[in-house]
Formats: sequence, C-alpha cells, structure tokens
Amino acid sequence: MKRIFLAIGIFSSVFFFAQKSNTYLYLGYNSMCCGTPSTDPVITYIENFQSKNRRKPIEIYTQSGLGREGEFKLFIGIDALSKSKRKNFIKGLEETVILQNNKRNRSSDGTIFFTPTQSVSKENLKKLNNLTIYKKGN
Repeated sequence: MKRIFLAIGIFSSVFFFAQKSNTYLYLGYNSMCCGTPSTDPVITYIENFQSKNRRKPIEIYTQSGLGREGEFKLFIGIDALSKSKRKNFIKGLEETVILQNNKRNRSSDGTIFFTPTQSVSKENLKKLNNLTIYKKGN
C-alpha cells in the first residue's frame, strides 16, 4: 500500500514541477474547406530555437475539437525564456506563421491566426476542454 502511495506521489509531483509556465502564446489553426494547415513549420521552428539556445523543451499544449474540420489551437509556454530570448522567439514565431500563411493555397488551405501581444494565463488554460500535451504527429 505504501508503494502505491509513493508511486502516486512521485507521478503527481512530476506533473507539478514540470509545468512551470504561467504565460502561454496561442496559435489558432483554422480550416477553409479542406482541413487545417500543418504544424510542421511551427514545431520545426520551436525545435530549432531550443537547439540553438540550448533550452529545455518548451511546453506545448493542444486544444482539439474546435470545429468540424479538425480546427485546433496550440498553446506555447514562454515563461522559461529570458526577456530577450522571448522577444526573439516571438518574432521568429510570427515570421514562421506569416510565411506559412503566405505560401498556402488561398482557395482551399486553412490559416493560422497568431497575435504576438495576446497570451493566455495558466489559470485560463486550466478551464479549457480537450486540452492535451502536444506530441509530434498529432
């Protein structure tokens, strides 16, 4: 019985200490007619930013079930970044989204909405339905 409580304690503390961000940027993936855009350019940018700056993995959550064609949102935790790195990260993320939106087929491909000045707090994030940790390949 003690082992069960110890395992539960260790498991729950991992989640408590791993989730440190209180501020999250969000990207809305919307569909035009034929599904949502790929997350690959954004995730590649985040991975490249992490490796260049030797950062711990950035927290990413996804909220699914926002529409009939698979619309979803990504929430990216930014509190682990210093002010200068945060500014560079947001600028690069914005450029990545703009580039991806400009390359899309305007008659069929969906768009990504991103406003760098808007963020979501951890308290508001906890209130959302269908929120899961992002795993590449979702």
